[in-house]
Amino acid sequence: MTDTSRLTQLGRATPMPASPVEAVLERVPNPEPGLHYCVRFAAPEFTSLCPLTGQPDFAHLVLDYVPRDWIVESKSLKLFLASFRNHGAFHEHCTLMIAKRLVALLDPVWLRIGGYWYPRGGIPIDVFFQTGTPPEGVWIPDQGVPGYRGRG
Repeated sequence: MTDTSRLTQLGRATPMPASPVEAVLERVPNPEPGLHYCVRFAAPEFTSLCPLTGQPDFAHLVLDYVPRDWIVESKSLKLFLASFRNHGAFHEHCTLMIAKRLVALLDPVWLRIGGYWYPRGGIPIDVFFQTGTPPEGVWIPDQGVPGYRGRG
């Protein structure tokens, strides 16, 4: 059984964090340490704010990682991602901030994030990051998000 005694949000009423800096990301022990496998989270309705205009920005985020000793607790991840709704930052900063927080929390064997952003000013900006080469023998599926084509 996985030790969840240190979790502060799962199973409790938890208010939405006011910002990503205030959001608490939590982790639990990997239930299969030593076994390399891929974990995927998709957030097809991610939102943040343009830092200059305050207008909403929308993205489809896909996060894949191969855990080492820890896995991210999904409610805390959901609240962390939702905390960007009132956060003003460029697409690149939002995407990389998420990746860096998760790498610092989990120290995964491997992590990648695809930030598929909807157009701002008529130009979609997609942001991709990974920590290195994925480990051999792990099935890492394609992220499956097509490039933006508008109505075409």
